[in-house]
Amino acid sequence: MSVSAERITWKIGRRAIVDDVSIDVRPGETLGLLGPNGSGKTSLLRLLAGLRQPHAGRITIDGIDLGTADRRTIAKRVAFVEQHAATNASLKVIDVVKLGRFPHRSLFSSWSTDDQNAVEAALEKTGIAGMRDALWQTLSGGEKQRVHIARALAQTPTELFLDEPTNHLDVHHQISLLRLVSKLPVTSIIALHDLNHAAMFCDRLIVMRAGKIATAGRPEEVLTEKLLREVFSVEARVEPSRHHARLHVHYLL
Repeated sequence: MSVSAERITWKIGRRAIVDDVSIDVRPGETLGLLGPNGSGKTSLLRLLAGLRQPHAGRITIDGIDLGTADRRTIAKRVAFVEQHAATNASLKVIDVVKLGRFPHRSLFSSWSTDDQNAVEAALEKTGIAGMRDALWQTLSGGEKQRVHIARALAQTPTELFLDEPTNHLDVHHQISLLRLVSKLPVTSIIALHDLNHAAMFCDRLIVMRAGKIATAGRPEEVLTEKLLREVFSVEARVEPSRHHARLHVHYLL
């Protein structure tokens, strides 16, 4: 398995935010984490990426134990995109994207052709090559999000973790981004709110509720009218779209 968690628990005080969760993510899979606010999906995502240490349980990435692994080794293969990434530094877009190469370079190494090629590819894939010299502080929220995704891609990760990556993006860029991520030759785990986006672009889904996994499986197995009622407190009809093979959630007034 690319990413594996065995009975992990993470607490704030005595409250378990992630409670005895086990998952296996296959190499190259796009896994969506769903759940209402406070369900634990963002905390689980950060644990799986090695940004937090569980109070119990074990997490491995391609067999490497995150609890004992060298941080540089993990940084070379794991990229994380925050929900609200920010910086106050006066940087150009190209400088922010170049930060993605930091784990691959030693203190005294020079900028290489591989570094430049990775950065250029990331700019092109995210559609921001034309703003490479723009100042960070002049960008819109959606543009800043795309820059941070480019920075993650410049890292050339084998595992990519994204926390609500479509926040602040217009509809065109939401779809373009999720289409891009779903086609990358990496293992991707994405925390999402939009159920239709999850159905369209994820291979499998995990639905969190109160720190536990409520259900997991393929979108057609997970996104049932009963689950939407019980976990998300909404009435909806779920059926295959007439326009593509994936499910579509129709919310009822």
